Amino acid sequence: MNLIALLTGLLFGLGLLLAGMATPSKVQGFLDLAGVWDPSLAFVMGGGIGVALVFFTAAKKRSTTLITQQAMKLPNSSVIDRRLILGSISFGAGWGIAGICPGPALVALGSGSTGAAIFVAAMLVGMFIFERLQRR
Repeated sequence: MNLIALLTGLLFGLGLLLAGMATPSKVQGFLDLAGVWDPSLAFVMGGGIGVALVFFTAAKKRSTTLITQQAMKLPNSSVIDRRLILGSISFGAGWGIAGICPGPALVALGSGSTGAAIFVAAMLVGMFIFERLQRR
């Protein structure tokens, strides 16, 4: 099972690299709607959504996971609350400012990117602060 996780992670990372998702200037070009907009990442996201849709649809029909036969635990909340909205705004603002999000940041970190190292460190600090505030 660990081998499957490793291969899946490597495939995901390769896809992020090939799509340019680990390149901040490419991401910022996609987010720059008022400037020279680069729509190519919209196709990457659309492809990812399409693939996920197929597998999530199949997963909803199962009661156990395919490999380990454990109980299927898909998210089922449809609540849109303050935490979700603030988290979405924070994620989007960070993505826009840094030009990278957590998955591609880890990929870029593996390539020795200083910017990715700073982003990942800031992300970990943010996660730590969130956990501390959550426990209050």
